[in-house]
Formats: sequence, C-alpha cells, structure tokens
Amino acid sequence: MARRTAPAPRTSTAASGALGSVPEAGPRQPCPCGSGRRYKACHGARTRPAPVLRPFVGRADEPDLVALRELVPSATAPVALHPDHLAKHPEHAGRKITIGTMLPQAAPALVRDTGEILLATQTLTPGLDASADIAGALLAALAAEPGTVVDDGPVSALAAVERLPQGLAGLPRLVDLLAPAPLEVTVHPGFGWWLPPAEDDSPGLSSEVQASLERANATVVPTARLSSVEAAYWTQPGDKRHLRWVLPFPAEEDGGAGLARAGAEEQLLDALARLAAAGALTVGDGSRFVGSFRADGLVVPVWDLAPDADADSCEEPAAALRAALDGVLADRRPLTGEERRVRAGVVGRTLTLR
Repeated sequence: MARRTAPAPRTSTAASGALGSVPEAGPRQPCPCGSGRRYKACHGARTRPAPVLRPFVGRADEPDLVALRELVPSATAPVALHPDHLAKHPEHAGRKITIGTMLPQAAPALVRDTGEILLATQTLTPGLDASADIAGALLAALAAEPGTVVDDGPVSALAAVERLPQGLAGLPRLVDLLAPAPLEVTVHPGFGWWLPPAEDDSPGLSSEVQASLERANATVVPTARLSSVEAAYWTQPGDKRHLRWVLPFPAEEDGGAGLARAGAEEQLLDALARLAAAGALTVGDGSRFVGSFRADGLVVPVWDLAPDADADSCEEPAAALRAALDGVLADRRPLTGEERRVRAGVVGRTLTLR
C-alpha cells in the first residue's frame, strides 16, 4: 500500500511576527514556536480589536462631542470639512454640514434635497470607534444623492474591522475629516431641526410625520448649555435639577497615549479631591457634588442643584470653579491624608458608561 504524504502545514496569519512564519498545529498541541504553551494560547490565539475608549481625542471640542453623544437629548452644531480633505476632494467644497444628537429612526446621517448633510452622534448600533463611525457616515453622505437617508451599519463594527488589512487604524476619523474649529452648540427644546425650513407656500406636515415628531419631542428633557465654561449642561429630569460637566483632561505629556491618559485623569481626580476637601467643589448655593461617570474616556462630574436653580444661576459659580480647578491642577504636592480620604470617595462614585 502506498504511503500517503502528509500535507504541508499551513501558515497562520496570527503566527507571523518577529519569529517569522509558524506552522499551524492542533489547538491543544504544543506551539511549533517552542514556547512550551499550547498552540491556542500562543500563536494560534485569535486577537480581536478592542473598542476605542476615547474616540474623540485630538479634537479641541472633544468634551462637547462627548456631551452630544452621551448627555444631550437634542442639539446641533455646524461643522466644516478639513482643508486637507477639501484639497483631495474639491467637489465637496461648499457643502453645508450639521452635526447633531439623534436623527429620525436613529439614522447615522441624511442628505436633504438641498444637499445639506445632517450627521448624528447617537445611533442604535455602536461600533468599536464612535469617531470612525461618524466619519464613515459623513463620507457616505458626501457620496449620496440629495434626499438620501444613510442607514449603513457602523464602519467600525467588529466583523467589518476584522476584514480590514490595517484594522481600526485604517479607518478615517473625525479629526481627519472635520476642520479643527470648536463646536458652536445650540441646544433645542425638541427635534424641529429635523425638518427643512418651511416655505410660505409649502404644505403642512403629514399626520404621520407630525406624530413621529411629537413622539420624539416628548422624550426631550429640558437642557441648557452654560456659556461661561465649555461642555457644562444644566438639565431637569423630572423634579430634580442637575449640572453635568464634561471636563477636559489637563495637557498630556509625551510618553505613550495610555500612560498620558492615565496620568491626566489622575491629575484631574486629585484636583477634584483637593476642591472637595476644601468645600469648594460646588456650582452655586444649594448644590451638592454627587459623583461622576466616565463617558468616551472623559470624566463627567455631576451636581444636584437647588430646587429653583436654572442654567443662569450656575454660570458665575461654574466659572469660579473652573478658575479654582485650573489653580489646583498646577499644584503637584502630594495629597494630604484628608484629601486622600476625599479622593477615595470621589473615585468610588465614578461609573463608566459602556
């Protein structure tokens, strides 16, 4: 009987690296690289891309982008395309683009009959990188015909990213597509901005569209953006009133993105602890710091406000708190025992949104 020749071992894509190509083996067999580990735990391990925890880093308006995506029910801001993008695509010059919170049916983007683009930060299906997903929706809208609703799935969905030669690194992001000017945010009491400007002789809304708009408007919680500081939002869900403030990290030093981010967050938490220990972590009479949450990589402190506090009453205290925060951020002395105790409470009341 003739002997069968064993097929040549295949080369695993995951096995390529500094050691060169390592042939595949059974998942429970020793890895051919000689590490002594099983193949499935060594060169046979399938690594999946991790979600981007701070998607809007690199933009000056990062805190407001986080707020539009995580905090604010209805808001818009005009944006412009980056000069580098326009140099490559001059046909996109003059396009009017508005970034907002949520669009009808939670669509990622839509193109009006006039060619104006509405771009959403809040969608039903998140991917691994919110910035890449919004940028992908913008590119799709730029290529679409007027009157089109862009309803494609996120470009950074896991299955899509795994097919890309460069993974997430190969996707354009907002920092690549939008001009770096900060956002000029307008908070709306409803979603009337979904509709194009009405002409004098235009027909009224159909009953179906009117009903859909009314349902969306009913979900909007009263919200206002403070003008004295960036990315601070007064809100009144029910009978209580709160201030939620997306704080930017201090300027990050070189030395690795992960270490820089961690160091900047530690500095911010130390500064909040110093102010809390001094009784200065307030935003007006009757306010009380109740904790914070982490959204898209940034820390968002939350205060309960006095029952009659409105956004205007928070303006001056918020500006004073911003100045005090800048002052203590420059203080690099070790925390005192009391400040460390307070800091533990501040950190213990921090939640991360997923």
